[in-house]
Amino acid sequence: MKLKILILYVFALSITFAQKTQYVILISFDGFRWDYSERGVTPNMDNIKKEGVHAFSLKPVFPTKTYPNHYSIITGMYPENHGIISNSFLNPYTNESYNLGNREAVRDSKWYLGEAFWETAERNGIICASYFWPGSEVDLEERRPKYYKIYDHHNSYKNRIDGAINWLKLPYSERPHFISLYFHDTDFYGHDYGPNSVEIDQSISRLDSLVGYLNNGLNEINLKDSVNIILLSDHGMTEISTERTINIDEILTGYDYEIGGAKPFMMIEPSKNNFYEVYDRLKENENHFKVYLREELPHRFHFSKHPFISSIILIADLGWSLVSNDWLNQMKKYSSKGNHGYDNCHIDMHGIFIAKGPVFKQSYKTSTIRNIDVYPLLCKIFGIHPRSNVDGKLEFIEHVLK
Repeated sequence: MKLKILILYVFALSITFAQKTQYVILISFDGFRWDYSERGVTPNMDNIKKEGVHAFSLKPVFPTKTYPNHYSIITGMYPENHGIISNSFLNPYTNESYNLGNREAVRDSKWYLGEAFWETAERNGIICASYFWPGSEVDLEERRPKYYKIYDHHNSYKNRIDGAINWLKLPYSERPHFISLYFHDTDFYGHDYGPNSVEIDQSISRLDSLVGYLNNGLNEINLKDSVNIILLSDHGMTEISTERTINIDEILTGYDYEIGGAKPFMMIEPSKNNFYEVYDRLKENENHFKVYLREELPHRFHFSKHPFISSIILIADLGWSLVSNDWLNQMKKYSSKGNHGYDNCHIDMHGIFIAKGPVFKQSYKTSTIRNIDVYPLLCKIFGIHPRSNVDGKLEFIEHVLK
């Protein structure tokens, strides 16, 4: 009996050791819509699908913006809980603002309320690295991965992959077992030219070639069959037009209020002396957009708890834009043809989930999965316990594992 118990104990230890020695490279292709890999220009991604798993789509959180979704992926939490409620927003109590273009704000750890996976992993003795990811360069050392890079938009894509390969060449005791990578290409070209353009197809092909470049790099260091690769995206993209624009300042002429955000969704904070007048005025003009009081926003959005969310939320119909006078002036100088940030149930807002490696099933396709479930999936792969307060659920995604 004692021998049987000892054998089971050793077996359990061997499984735990195997889990903690896994390698995972998590790659985000910003704005890579769910159907981009179905256009016949992604041979490397096609190979990963054949060798591993892929979902019909990856459902983002609302709002379908870059920073909220990247931080939801890495924390397993909704924006109302992790605090990054948009790419830019205001703390109404201190008048401090968070903006993805403000390096000081982006690095200030006070904005980030969730625990990123690299925090969970490092606490469990797993070395992590990040070649760009929202939240990876915060000002507190204990909240960053051991190896990280300050975001540089102009840092070449191949240089980022070379950096990851070089980390994997480090002596075993110093080598990261979790690495995140970020590429902005499809988001940039999707905004500029739209999701159905020649330029976006070229961008898709360009990113696919990077997958091949990474595979070659892993092959050269004899880790190709040992590394789990996860390709995903934060959101999708849809066509927009200046002909489908609604000027909220024009509707609210004569009223006192503050505006936050623009285009797909907008937050309105009226002054107390005309709060319901502003709300009623917006409801009267509710055409190609929806108006909600924060506490009445449908639960499926999970966007009402955080104190920085304004009292009134406007959500544009797909392809429509909510703007202020300031935004209209900007649009005259620069007119984009694609955007995201809409209701996360719209399929155009969905991204990709494609993965292969020792822990994943082979030639397996699944239905839509949620991006908040990626964090508990990573914890499962490494055999560590996730934080108890996350919104993601392992049972919704673990079927992709062997």
